[in-house]
Amino acid sequence: MAHDGSETFILSLGGSLISVDGKVDNSYLKKFLALVTAQVRRGRKFIIVCGGGWTCREYQRALSSVVKPTPHELDFLGIEVTRLNANLVRLAFGSSAHSEIVIDPTAPLRTSKPIIVGAGWKPGCSTDYDAVLLARKFHAGTIVNLTNIGFVYDRDPKRYPDARPLREVDWKEYRRLVGSKWVPGSNLPFDPIASKLAHESGLRVIVADGGRLDNLRKILDGERFRGTVIG
Repeated sequence: MAHDGSETFILSLGGSLISVDGKVDNSYLKKFLALVTAQVRRGRKFIIVCGGGWTCREYQRALSSVVKPTPHELDFLGIEVTRLNANLVRLAFGSSAHSEIVIDPTAPLRTSKPIIVGAGWKPGCSTDYDAVLLARKFHAGTIVNLTNIGFVYDRDPKRYPDARPLREVDWKEYRRLVGSKWVPGSNLPFDPIASKLAHESGLRVIVADGGRLDNLRKILDGERFRGTVIG
């Protein structure tokens, strides 16, 4: 049976939730697996697109310390990290997951498995873009973007302590905040290239702290949650 958009949740899982400071967060991974597995038992389906996060940026920094890489080369390196993360998640789900990670989100795909795990495809954007392509492919109207921050802010909270969290923001305003260009290794709530396509496609994106798994459950169950709705 193919995934049906009405039953399928698209999760963009930030790589910084998978690994922190060079170590895989085993505790988080186990809890995330348990939550998704419990949802699958209720008949729900998931497409989980894994980012590169800290590990991606560390490898990019290492390469940049010895040569002057092109943006294409930095993205290529980051994509390889997302595929490693995706295979970790896919294998952790065992027989519940499709047997291969999705690399090309435009390629035909049918599966009887309730979980599909994806990774980076092409240089020039983050895995957020792949999540948008998969949402369009499977007719899902919402992407849940799980990051290591709780909200979109009106300006960078790391630089401005008085930055204000936004509960809702339309695409025009969000795209003004993040700009239009992709920089390899950027750490944005949702990348500019993906945002353009999501805006044009009429998609909604929820940005939430992926470390708060009870909050993710609330999102999936349609309850009140902490986070930002873009769209």
